[in-house]
Amino acid sequence: MTNFWDVHGIWFLLFLIAFPRLTMLFAVNVPFGLLAWAGWLFVPSLLVAILATNYYWQTNPILCIAAWIWFAMKIGGSGKAAHRRSS
Repeated sequence: MTNFWDVHGIWFLLFLIAFPRLTMLFAVNVPFGLLAWAGWLFVPSLLVAILATNYYWQTNPILCIAAWIWFAMKIGGSGKAAHRRSS
C-alpha cells in the first residue's frame, strides 16, 4: 500500500485544493480514461476525491474523507452562488 505522504508533499495537496485541473494535468501520472477526462473537465474536485479514495484509502482514510468533505463544500457553495445570482 502506498502512503500519500511518501509520494507527495504538502505543496501538492495545497495545489490540488487551489488548482485541481492544473495539478492533475501536470503532476498526476495515472492513466486517464474517457470518464476521468470528463471528471477533469466538469468536476475536478470529484475526480480528486475519487482518485484519493481509490489509491490512498488503505493508508490515509482521513485524507480521503477530507477530499470528500472538500468536494461537498465546493458543490454546496456552487448551489448557493447560483441561487443568489437568480434572485
